[in-house]
Amino acid sequence: MLRPDLPIETSRLVLRLFTPDDLTELHSFYSLPEVARFLYWEPRDLVQVRTVLTDKAATAELTDEGQVLCLAVTLRETGALIGEVLLFWRSREHRQGEIGYVFHPGHHGKGYATEATAEVLRLGFEGLDLHRIVARCDGRNTASTKVMERLGMRKEAHLVENEMVKGEWTDEIVYAVLRREWPPAR
Repeated sequence: MLRPDLPIETSRLVLRLFTPDDLTELHSFYSLPEVARFLYWEPRDLVQVRTVLTDKAATAELTDEGQVLCLAVTLRETGALIGEVLLFWRSREHRQGEIGYVFHPGHHGKGYATEATAEVLRLGFEGLDLHRIVARCDGRNTASTKVMERLGMRKEAHLVENEMVKGEWTDEIVYAVLRREWPPAR
């Protein structure tokens, strides 16, 4: 079980639970085609974002496999919502997890995804005692693969045209890191 001590503060960010007050800021990037481009969903309207936000805000802990913890990522300095990070508990028996992240394009290229996702890896390894954590992305999403590499994850698979996403065959890239490999030597 994982009930993280929130909020989590890094040098530049605060990771916290989502609240209904995040609707407008979450919609500001969930509605963008460039954000949805490599994801399984299309840009979302305000009603769709409200529904998703309700689900995100409802989970404050992981009590069993199959659950996901989604944390809002805000700037320490201003409190602005700039993204989200996720921890999926995939298997209790095999101690497996998965991470994910989505950030507003206006905040890309500043290391925020790496900084926030490192904390989610820490939660998975230290809080859930996971053995292995994976991350997956569309093969065209080179920015995401760079985040995974900066986190010390290793590329384990490049699955060629393995999924039909938004009417086209797409490649999937899989990265992973083991508990004994984390944190990476700096």
